[in-house]
Amino acid sequence: MKRTTLAVMMTFALAATSANVAANDWKDASKDAWIDGKAETTLLLNGNLNSFSIDTDVKNGVVTLTGKVESEVDKALAEELIENLDGVESVDNKLMVEHSDKKRDHDKDGNALKDAKITTVVKTRLLFESEVSGTSINVDTKNGTVTLKGEVDSSAEKDLAMAIAKNTKDVKDVVNKLRVNK
Repeated sequence: MKRTTLAVMMTFALAATSANVAANDWKDASKDAWIDGKAETTLLLNGNLNSFSIDTDVKNGVVTLTGKVESEVDKALAEELIENLDGVESVDNKLMVEHSDKKRDHDKDGNALKDAKITTVVKTRLLFESEVSGTSINVDTKNGTVTLKGEVDSSAEKDLAMAIAKNTKDVKDVVNKLRVNK
């Protein structure tokens, strides 16, 4: 009888442990999938990168970037955009630089990299904010000054979009050209 009781207790202990491990694996996988979705969206929204040539893979909060980009600036931009996302522990940047014959303006100008990052971060924050219609707002950045254009439904939404832009790292100023629908 003692062996049977011991065997039953061991079975319950093993089942509980494996259920706990399975639950943690599921939570980790869900978190990684959420980060991967945010990373893909961030790359897609950036007008300076060809997001279709960049692949993301996430494991335990570490994002691995693979694929091809046109310049070292693009490689650095992709990494910087992803490492600033919530939940990202680190970025393993394995992007290959494939030089093209055309020269891009931002290859010559170091500020363009920072402006592109600011634009993407502001646009992403607007899209993830449920109280703002981020798809209706155009974001442009030049020398750290963000310009917001488009139409919103209320003054409160206009003010919130302005606050989101102002509270983004590296933003020097915000020009709010948003119009309120009447």
